[in-house]
Amino acid sequence: MAASEETSSLFPIFILTIMALPLVPYTIVKLCRFASKKAKSIHCQCAVCARSGKYRKSIFKKISNFSTWSNMTVVLLWVIMGFLVYYIQQISRESQPFDPFSILGLESGASESDIKKAYRKLSIQYHPDKNPDPEANLYFVEFISKAYQALTDPVSRENYEKYGHPDGRQGMQMGIALPSFLLNIDGASGGILLLGIVGVCILLPLVMAVIYLSRSSKYTGNYVMHQTLSSYYYFMKPSLAPSKVMDVFIKAAEYMEIPVRRSDAEPLQKLFMLVRSELNLDLKNIRQEQAKFWKQHPALVKTELLIQAQLTRESAELPSTLQADFRKVLEIAPSLLEELMKMAVIPRNQQGHGWLRPAIGVVELSQSIIQAVPLSARKATGSGDGNAPFLQLPHFSEAVIKKIARKKVRSFQELQDMTEMERAELLTQIAGFTPAEVQDVEIVLEMMPSITIEIICETEGEEGIQEGDIVTMQAWVTLKRRNGLVGALPHAPYFPFHKEENFWLLLADAVSNEVWMSQKVSFLDEAAAIAAASKAIQETKEGSGATVKEISSAVREAVAKVKSGSRLVMGKFQAPAEGNYNLTSFCLCDTWIGCDKKTNLKLKVLKRSRAGSRGGAVAEEGPAVEDGIEEEEDEEEEEYDDYESEYSDDSENEQDTKKKGVVTNGTAHEKGSGSSSEEGSGSDEE
Repeated sequence: MAASEETSSLFPIFILTIMALPLVPYTIVKLCRFASKKAKSIHCQCAVCARSGKYRKSIFKKISNFSTWSNMTVVLLWVIMGFLVYYIQQISRESQPFDPFSILGLESGASESDIKKAYRKLSIQYHPDKNPDPEANLYFVEFISKAYQALTDPVSRENYEKYGHPDGRQGMQMGIALPSFLLNIDGASGGILLLGIVGVCILLPLVMAVIYLSRSSKYTGNYVMHQTLSSYYYFMKPSLAPSKVMDVFIKAAEYMEIPVRRSDAEPLQKLFMLVRSELNLDLKNIRQEQAKFWKQHPALVKTELLIQAQLTRESAELPSTLQADFRKVLEIAPSLLEELMKMAVIPRNQQGHGWLRPAIGVVELSQSIIQAVPLSARKATGSGDGNAPFLQLPHFSEAVIKKIARKKVRSFQELQDMTEMERAELLTQIAGFTPAEVQDVEIVLEMMPSITIEIICETEGEEGIQEGDIVTMQAWVTLKRRNGLVGALPHAPYFPFHKEENFWLLLADAVSNEVWMSQKVSFLDEAAAIAAASKAIQETKEGSGATVKEISSAVREAVAKVKSGSRLVMGKFQAPAEGNYNLTSFCLCDTWIGCDKKTNLKLKVLKRSRAGSRGGAVAEEGPAVEDGIEEEEDEEEEEYDDYESEYSDDSENEQDTKKKGVVTNGTAHEKGSGSSSEEGSGSDEE
């Protein structure tokens, strides 16, 4: 029994070690991340964002931000570790090695007379005849008597000097790091142990597996319902106009589960009157259109009206009963829009190409929701790009836009190209802004990203691109801001949640409405970008037979590019039939309006002269769309007369081809910012 108690004292040490191995490095990583986030503020510092309260650091918000499951688990584990350390210290004090001199209160090498004096003194205090306390009696027998004997008896003292114990050589003890109740199993404890093993090793994993499978059968990895993806895939059409993307977006299963209460009828009617002009209703038959709108599924009606309340900035007029539903609609909107984007660019034909027009519409809807700008404001008027880019700036309104338009500032790019003094003079004298409001505008303009794209398309290890080749696209997307930041949170005071800034790089044929390749790009996680770029460059160089020195030099160059604000995008696609193809690379931002970039790229595909075949298509397989559906959608495209997308006009693309930098052999370099800005010049040679 005593042996089991001694060996079971190793169990707390074992548990402490197992807990400390993962907990200490994980805590260090979390503290480093917290310190890096605290050191650099990446959100907008304008007064409008400050008033929104989204980034306000109140004591309650700090507590709520800290009180996450992961943080509380870490704190609890550290508390348990602290208790184990204290418990181990107490055990260590109780199990000190046998030292007769310290027991008798003497120094090592004391004389025999001093030993007898100390023994008599302790006997008066602990002897059973003097002290009836059982613990004193036990201490006298186990420690004081043995210590006296070890120092006065010749044999015991010899054993102590040789082996460290008065009883002679002690056997080696093997400890088991288990609690004592597992080492003393009887009938009751055996049953408890069996139930514990069954519960922890069998029932708990089974319950967790059932919960995981039931959830995974309903949701994707992005926490979007599979039913939502099915609806998006079914309703997504190649000629889907940007203004019609809203009709597909609101059909998410998550939105269909939003409750529609009887008390919502009156506030929804009032909201309908406020946003009626944004619902694409035919004004000639307004009564019929209104009746048709209200005949839809109640959840669809409610969701669309709540989204329109965000776009028109009428959310403050919503009653408290609708505020919770409004926040839920906006909270899941970014993940739903990302999945809707994937459904637009998913391979739909034998070549593995997606659809360009609905993809642009999804990005424009995302921009409008984040910036709370009506879709109708995107309609281009005259030589400008519409009012949408202006309306995302703080303190700007339709009246302010009309005032500065009288001074020949009709496009957002013209406002950006002005010097800071010229803008301050324009906004103070013409728009009537105060110096503080002008400063807010400058802060937001400094936050807006400027994109540069460098694209190379080539067949690895071969000269020229021949039909059937697997073409490798290598694109460097570089982001610059006037304030020096690379990764940042966008200016979005009307969106109540944190939204990361993401970009979509599309390589597409605007004439055929086909997306050849697509990839999401983020500038927030620099470490992941460095790892991905290093691996891609290393694999590419190794495949081309480069030396170790050349590979390490290329990797260092790529890492330096990433640290300076560039991201590497690699992709593969199968070269089409022989001919010249005028492609366009789109870099679309899902949060900012007017920061998108497109670059024209001429791809020349030669007739196959090399032996062998280059294999099948690299793009993911997807079900082909029936020809009848495509023809039907082409007819719908002709009827589309709502607002136009920034990139959906084919004639505009033809005109831009003469202005943009177009380079043959699948190479293009693009500089500048904004879709409306003039891009790099170049020659178009046949």
